[in-house]
Amino acid sequence: FFFFQAEDGIRDAQESRGLGDVYKRQVEGSKLDYNELNAIYNPLPSRLSLEDRHKLILSVGEECINADELLQLLRRKVHPICYDGFEPSGRMHIAQGVFKAINVNKLVDAGCVFVFWVADWFALLNNKMGGDLEKIRLVGKYFIEIWKAVGMKMTNVKFLWTSDEINRRPSEYWLRVMDIARRNNIPRIKRCATIMGRKEEEEFQVAQALYPCMQCSDIFFLKADICQLGMDQRKVNMLAREYCDDIGVKEKPIILSHHMLLGLKEGQEKASKSDPDSAIFMEDDEKAVKDKVKKAFCPPGVVEKNPVLQYTKFIIFGYFKELTIKRKPENGGDVTYSTYEDLEKDFASEKLHPGDLKPAVSDAINRIIQPVRDHFNRDPEAKKLLEVVRQFRVTK
Repeated sequence: FFFFQAEDGIRDAQESRGLGDVYKRQVEGSKLDYNELNAIYNPLPSRLSLEDRHKLILSVGEECINADELLQLLRRKVHPICYDGFEPSGRMHIAQGVFKAINVNKLVDAGCVFVFWVADWFALLNNKMGGDLEKIRLVGKYFIEIWKAVGMKMTNVKFLWTSDEINRRPSEYWLRVMDIARRNNIPRIKRCATIMGRKEEEEFQVAQALYPCMQCSDIFFLKADICQLGMDQRKVNMLAREYCDDIGVKEKPIILSHHMLLGLKEGQEKASKSDPDSAIFMEDDEKAVKDKVKKAFCPPGVVEKNPVLQYTKFIIFGYFKELTIKRKPENGGDVTYSTYEDLEKDFASEKLHPGDLKPAVSDAINRIIQPVRDHFNRDPEAKKLLEVVRQFRVTK
């Protein structure tokens, strides 16, 4: 099983050296050095009890299908394999960067191995970066550089390029894709269109009909025990479980779906890379973060569909475990919340005003993503890579 792995990325470790000549060669169109990129991968077992491992893994998901199967899996395997696939499709926002790192670190602490499926061929099928495969691969490397810098625990993490891995074992992969395709009709596959960020009623290209069959095949190709993707990917993960019934496989992949963070504007169900104000991006400067949070939808006392509260719950409390709000004495003075639930309660009762919450959220997010800024400023090859990615036009 061939793969590559970014070399640094554990918080408080020495400053990342970057990928230096590896990136230089890639930008010039040559092959990646698998040995150098795989330097740190060395899976460590969990120190937690079975019950605590189970509880920690469940905390990652908004939904788990199902918890009993997960417990049985943990009894069988020291290192269950989790996977998530991502299309390299533009700049990385905070949900992909920090929220994903928080969840991966939980799974690593529970003893899991996490496989990132760098879906360059999928991005091509979905017409990302205008279908330019060279641009797609550069964006994929930009994503990996961010995860290195933000504090992802890399010992149990490996990154696999879709195109490289399929080309190593093409017969195994494509026979599975064809089998999945012949067992499902067009309406069933079309219902999975939402996994590509598309609506079912949109014009449906033949390439996009192939996409769900390939993504379903990925799960078996990677021998994934746990599908750890967002709620927006639920339909194709369920397709994989249905396929297990079709072929008589008893041990089905477990679906552990994380919450999808709202966009910062009112009514935005999720961030959009084509709308820079809909999300905080991982190398936004301090002023951009403050401006975006200041303008974000956050009406007093309203908890439902409030993106600032969601950032507070899933990003800040997931990273720091507490948040201090600085206020004038006449507004109640400074207060430190050690649980999100207490903060939400005060916000709902209007004891905590958006005008006080937003600056604290901005400051916390800036502290979280500062190591990423530092990495792209100090590492010359990473800096060059970011400059190139910023020039790319994001396509739907």
